[in-house]
Amino acid sequence: MEQAPMSLTSTPATGQDRPELSKALREIAGSGWCGVQVRVDDPHGVWTGSAGSARLGESAQPPTDGHFRIGSSTKTFTAVLVLQLVADGLTELDRPVDDHLPEYGLDRRITVRMLLQHTSGLFSFSGEVYEDGTIAPGIPWQGQEWVDLLFHTYRPEELVRLALSRPARFEPGTGWSYSNTNYVLARLLVEKLCGRPYAQEMRRRILDPLGLTGTVVPDDSPELPEPHAHGYYTYQDAGEWKTVDVTRANASWISAAGDMISTTRDLHTFFSALMRGDLLPDPLLAEMRTPHPTLGYGLGLFAQELADGSTIYHHNGGFWGWAALMYGSADGSTTLTASLTTGDARLEHAAAGEMFAVVQRTLVEAVFGPVGAGQTDPEG
Repeated sequence: MEQAPMSLTSTPATGQDRPELSKALREIAGSGWCGVQVRVDDPHGVWTGSAGSARLGESAQPPTDGHFRIGSSTKTFTAVLVLQLVADGLTELDRPVDDHLPEYGLDRRITVRMLLQHTSGLFSFSGEVYEDGTIAPGIPWQGQEWVDLLFHTYRPEELVRLALSRPARFEPGTGWSYSNTNYVLARLLVEKLCGRPYAQEMRRRILDPLGLTGTVVPDDSPELPEPHAHGYYTYQDAGEWKTVDVTRANASWISAAGDMISTTRDLHTFFSALMRGDLLPDPLLAEMRTPHPTLGYGLGLFAQELADGSTIYHHNGGFWGWAALMYGSADGSTTLTASLTTGDARLEHAAAGEMFAVVQRTLVEAVFGPVGAGQTDPEG
């Protein structure tokens, strides 16, 4: 494996050198990641840093203000958008989704709340792994088949209909299962209720009011705005390891469940505003933060308990080439936002997930303190 440079670039706030963060970044850059950029906003100021390589084989480090693919952190944006429609009286959390999207023949027990909380039981179009280890495939999402479709466009309706052609995991409301289908249906719900494209409504209601100029809803565009680091996908094909630059890619295969592009600054601005109560009325923010007992997931948001008994909130994300962190304190006064890029480390899917979990814990404990009984995202 080509090792990333061990140098570090950081811009600490006045009097805030944060040696624990500098140490964490050096460790991350030497553990199989190609590059990492981190931003911490807290009552003492702002700290940004990066380590590793912006591109394999080159010495330049990732920009600390770079754009990156945020994966399932997109789900929090989508959930806020839907909850704003609830606040405006256009729908209700416990209303059947079928009332708004009758063309899909959804089980009428499936409510808006169930989409946002992953309790609908709907098959995930990206595939399912069952408790006994059995895998039920959906659209191609790994290996040579995924690489061959890197610029293929999927329409959200296509993804939903594929999912609905497969057996549900459980009866609506009787279990919990992370399903990307829920959030593509949420996108279609937004478009039906507003009469405008999802990307346009996201910009009108959230991105423009918050000044999130570095955040993009790409739809089927493969472009990533400059500046940015490069992400890579390393996989086995016919017994041979291959590495492909996946910086330019069509993310329509994941749609509103994970397609957005952002920056650490924009993620901080969004998440801090959300936690402060600037984006939703208090009762709906409380609903969003109320975790399901199975895995600590509210409505597009994870809750994680720290060792001191306090709670932080987050929704991380990632897919091949990229990983993103988005954490915040309950009052929004402290946030941790970060991007990681994968390089040519030869890792299977499970091993890559374990590597991401180590990074999450390392950075969370450096910023917020020791974690208690909590749970990180089950997938990106």
